[in-house]
Amino acid sequence: MRHFTLGDFDFALPPELIAQHPAAQRSGSRLLDGTGGAPADRIFRDLPQLLAPGDLLVFNDTQVVKARLFGEKPTGGKLELLVERVLSGREVVAHMKVSKKPPVGTELRMDGGFTATLLGRYPDEDGPLFRLAFSDDPYALMERHGHVPLPPYITHADTAEDASRYQTVFAKNPGAVAAPTAALHFDEALLAALDARGVERASVTLHVGAGTFQPVKVDDIAQHRMHSEWYQVPLATQEAIARLRARGGRLVAVGTTTVRTLESWARSGLASGDTDIFITPGFAFRQVDLLVTNFHLPKSTLMMLVSAFAGYEHVMALYRHAIEARYRFFSYGDAMLLARRPS
Repeated sequence: MRHFTLGDFDFALPPELIAQHPAAQRSGSRLLDGTGGAPADRIFRDLPQLLAPGDLLVFNDTQVVKARLFGEKPTGGKLELLVERVLSGREVVAHMKVSKKPPVGTELRMDGGFTATLLGRYPDEDGPLFRLAFSDDPYALMERHGHVPLPPYITHADTAEDASRYQTVFAKNPGAVAAPTAALHFDEALLAALDARGVERASVTLHVGAGTFQPVKVDDIAQHRMHSEWYQVPLATQEAIARLRARGGRLVAVGTTTVRTLESWARSGLASGDTDIFITPGFAFRQVDLLVTNFHLPKSTLMMLVSAFAGYEHVMALYRHAIEARYRFFSYGDAMLLARRPS
């Protein structure tokens, strides 16, 4: 098998193709159908026609929290927290952006009038993240005083539109700091059309972490270490997949986070826990037959995942077509439908 390096997953993207705002209608985005030999340009609301009665769509039902918080040190120095995970009690794990890191025990004054006391680094004393104790319930404080954690390539400050549209219509389990963006294209009308088509639905949960935007810094991708994220595959979803296999339908994963969840479960046998699964070409998929996904950043782990799923040459050809056809890229961009490459 070919040995891939980081540069294999690079491509030139005109900056104006990076979507800064969502499409006027969720299901009005474009959909590149890459399941056949030649790419086919469609609209996302065409998806039911591309699926068959008896197929099963699996969504990630995580809910994005307003995890970006601003404040200052006792010295007056400004800082920014990005909450990665809520622990027990009032403790959180967060990224901290500040000119000089404060010492352990420092009480930070946060915008909105609450405090965050620095307890140490995480997951150990040399860890890249920080453990803090909030003065009240973290979820309530984030909802009241936080900002939508838009990705770094979206250049505007978060607005009411982002609070609504950087969230899926079926989000229910709070904990993500990034949206499962392939699912942003689904609205109630499209879900009704899928029901009418006889396509079933199920959900998993994976709380997307900020590490999803972390660049790969090593040329030998085998040396890259993935961030860890919490996932759960509910019993109802396990049973839906068992029924799907019995009737011979196809499992359609909505988004790379759903793929990572289902394949983590298939590999470990654990229906919940932390996963740092890293999917690159050569990976043996056990669960997913079709994938709905957005267009990803050059040289990202997500480019590696979709290349593993649908075939490297095929994916790169689809990306060339998408750029030529002026598709919109990344979180607020358009989507594609991929079929698993036969192993």
